[in-house]
Amino acid sequence: MNAVVDKAVEALNAKVGTKFAGSAKVVIKNEGSLMLDASGARPGDETADVTLTASAETFLGILEGNVNPTAAFMMGKLSVDGNMGLAIQLGAALS
Repeated sequence: MNAVVDKAVEALNAKVGTKFAGSAKVVIKNEGSLMLDASGARPGDETADVTLTASAETFLGILEGNVNPTAAFMMGKLSVDGNMGLAIQLGAALS
């Protein structure tokens, strides 16, 4: 398993846990992907309501609180495909 994806799964489970209504896929460029839904975060690559794509640096920065998800999106460092409402909900949970 990829260390960056494992770290992201651990951080998402600590921050969001099972409080996310919907499904999200997070694609970490050149590292892999993970899934987040009502059962928590886990490594995976499945169809989701929303897909977020970012570099490892950007996504880990968001998880650590050093990068604002909205600012990353506006600057083109974070792309969103699918349900924007769920993306906003997730961004708020991570801020």
